[in-house]
Amino acid sequence: MLMYFADYLKDLYSGFNVFTYITLRAILSALTALVISFVVGPIMIRRLTDRQVGQTIRLDGPQSHLPKQGTPTMGGALIILVITLSTLLWADLANRYVWIVLGVLLAFGVIGFIDDWKKLVLKDPNGMKARTKFLSQSFVGGIAAVILYLGAQEPYETALLIPYFKDMLIPLGGFYVVFSYLVIVGTSNAVNLTDGLDGLAIMPAVMVGGALGIFAYAAGNINFAAYLGLPYIFGAGEMMIFCAALAGAGLGFLWFNTYPAQVFMGDVGALALGAALGTVAIVVKQEIVLFIMGGVFVMETVSVMMQVASFKLTGKRIFRMAPLHHHYELKGWAEPKVIVRFWIITVILVLVGLSSLKIR
Repeated sequence: MLMYFADYLKDLYSGFNVFTYITLRAILSALTALVISFVVGPIMIRRLTDRQVGQTIRLDGPQSHLPKQGTPTMGGALIILVITLSTLLWADLANRYVWIVLGVLLAFGVIGFIDDWKKLVLKDPNGMKARTKFLSQSFVGGIAAVILYLGAQEPYETALLIPYFKDMLIPLGGFYVVFSYLVIVGTSNAVNLTDGLDGLAIMPAVMVGGALGIFAYAAGNINFAAYLGLPYIFGAGEMMIFCAALAGAGLGFLWFNTYPAQVFMGDVGALALGAALGTVAIVVKQEIVLFIMGGVFVMETVSVMMQVASFKLTGKRIFRMAPLHHHYELKGWAEPKVIVRFWIITVILVLVGLSSLKIR
C-alpha cells in the first residue's frame, strides 16, 4: 500500500524511489510488525485475561506446567493481525503470491480460532471435532494448492527442486496439487504439535521464516537466481516482505511468550503460521529445504506418530510422553533448557538449509 504512495511521491522527489526496493520494504515490514506487537500486545493480553480465556493444563502432563493454568491463550490472533497489517502496508498488492499466502494465513487462523474458542470460551474440552478440523484444513490447503498449480507460468514451477544438486528438478505434473496440499497441511499441524512450551514454536518459526525470506529474494531476482542456480520465480521476491513481517511479529510475540509466558499462541497462531510457512516454501520451490530447516517441527511430529503406532501395535510407549519436548521434561530437563536446546538445533538446521543456496 505504502509502496504505491511512495511511487507517486517519487515524481516530486526522487529520494522516495528507495521505497520500491524489496530489501528496504522488508526491513520496514519487520520493524512495523515489531512496533505494532509491542503496542497491541499488552492490550490484547489484558482483554484475554479479563475474559478469562485461559489455558487448561492436562493433569497427566509434566507437573511443572500446572502453574500455567489460566494463562491467557489465543495470542496467535495478535501474530496474524500484525503480519497482515505489515504485509498490506509494505508489499506489492498487485502480486498474486501476497494474496495467496495471506489467504492461507487467515483461513487457517479462523480454523484455529474456532477450535480455541470452543475449548477455552465454550469450555468444550474437545474443541472442534478432529474430523471437522482436518477436513477444514484440507479444504483450504487444497484450494491453495490448486490456485498455485493453475497460476504456474513455467513448467519448473510445478516441479520438485532437489537441493544441493545443480538443475535437479523432478516434474510433478498434476501430483503437484497433492504434494502442495500435504506440505501446507503437514507444516500447519507440525507447528501446532511443537507449540507446547513457552517460546518453543515461535522462535523456530521466526528463524525458518527469515531464511525462507532470503530464498524468496534470491528466487525473485533474475540475476541472483541465475548466479545461484535457482529457478527464477517471477514475483516471488515479494514473499520476503511477508516473511519479514512474520519474523517481526514472531519476535514481538516472543517478548510476551518467553518463559514464563504471559500469553500462549493457541491453535489460532500455530496452525496459521505453519500453513503460511508451507505456502511460502512452495512458492519459492524450497519444500525439501523447509523440511530440513524445520527439523524441530519434523521431530515433534514423528515422535507423536511413533508413539501412537508403537502403543497400538505393541501396547508399549517409546517416549515417556509425546510430543518429544514433553519426553525431555519428564526426564528432568528444565523447561528453559528444552526450549533453548531446540532453538540451537533450529539455528544449525537453518544454516544447513541456507547452505543449499551455494552448494549445487
